[in-house]
Amino acid sequence: MEMFFYLVFGALGAVVAALELSKTNKDRINTSSAFNSFKNNYLLVYSLMMAGDWLQGPYVYYLYSTYGFGKGEIGQLFIAGFGSSMLFGTIVGSLADKQGRKRACVTYCLTYILSCITKHSPQYKILMIGRILGGIATSLLFSAFESWLVAEHNKRGFEQQWLSITFSKAIFLGNGLVAILSGLFGNLLVDSFSLGPVAPFDAAACFLAIGMVIILSSWTENYGDPSESKDLLTQFRGAAVAIASDEKIALLGAIQSLFEGSMYTFVFLWTPALSPNDEEIPHGFIFATFMLASMLGSSLASRLMARSSPRVESYMQIVFVVSSVSLLLPIVTSFLVAPSNVKSGGISFSGSLQLLGFCTFEACVGIFWPSIMKMRSQYIPEEARSTIMNFFRIPLNIFVCVVLYNVDAFPITVMFGMCSIFLLVASVLQRRLMVIADKPSEFNPCTILFAI
Repeated sequence: MEMFFYLVFGALGAVVAALELSKTNKDRINTSSAFNSFKNNYLLVYSLMMAGDWLQGPYVYYLYSTYGFGKGEIGQLFIAGFGSSMLFGTIVGSLADKQGRKRACVTYCLTYILSCITKHSPQYKILMIGRILGGIATSLLFSAFESWLVAEHNKRGFEQQWLSITFSKAIFLGNGLVAILSGLFGNLLVDSFSLGPVAPFDAAACFLAIGMVIILSSWTENYGDPSESKDLLTQFRGAAVAIASDEKIALLGAIQSLFEGSMYTFVFLWTPALSPNDEEIPHGFIFATFMLASMLGSSLASRLMARSSPRVESYMQIVFVVSSVSLLLPIVTSFLVAPSNVKSGGISFSGSLQLLGFCTFEACVGIFWPSIMKMRSQYIPEEARSTIMNFFRIPLNIFVCVVLYNVDAFPITVMFGMCSIFLLVASVLQRRLMVIADKPSEFNPCTILFAI
């Protein structure tokens, strides 16, 4: 492996270690032992769930390509996943408010395990079924667990500010340390042990099964609105009214969709961007480097949220601008650096520059997750939390499906340019959210239509 990858990984690791070791009392919040026990249980489960997800991440595109599918066919499989998340995942996720968030979390485990099993088949139809199951699971991962946490946190009477501790630790561990270990472990299984690209999916299923056992044995059930008089359509209508009647919720949904849409497009694009001529790159190690950058971001976020100033609504404007600039690097390098025609060599100079930009973007992702979680806990009503959070994912999934459907029609630079523009728009909307954050909710049809 080239020394460049080790240098980037080592530099990021040193910065993260320095940030964590240099924390003062101003960067920490005093809590109770009961809360710490509750937090650690949730972090254990969340880390296992994320291990099951992250182990698959670096190898989805690679696995499909080893089965002989081209970029267009792989794009269709990705579309199936995001489309499933939009159609079926929204319904299943919304049932969590009525049927119980714990049940929804168990459903996530079962659904994702089945999705992992389908990866053993090279048949396109079986892989398509796996993507559909994975799409449903993704909706549950990003709604049911957070909804259970917020409801349980409030039910036990813990202070509201303590939620930010759990959020930042969950991202630091689940989207950082666990993701890094998952990337390295996946690299070990595929490259060192030569078990093939399907091995990480088998390992993911094992971690999901362990997490499911812990959920069943230690979690209590909680609900949003368990009223028997409310059917699914009524829940959807109530969530839509909540979004349409509160500009802050609508803006939050638009911001989330724009950022996550760019993020998921990046997930699909980083492999071909760094190896346009089939250069040999260590997928698992690069993925671990990205997650270390995300870990750096979550460490910064924990410091920022522990203080009263600057507010989340304020510093996130800067984060969106930085993330927008970082995704412009593939476009800039295409003009300034002569393209390499070397086949199957190491990473090019252009790819090295892009890798640094992608690490910056991942650091912004690390700040984004705990920050958006904190804003959601403040602005989204408890009785329809899962339903509204899944509503937020509808425009996200539409956006990603459109991009992936046209993946062969546009150069990679055009798609990165679109993502950069959307992130700038997110910064503008974040500015508006900061302005109205402390104002009473008012209905503004023009803003709602634009946000949704």
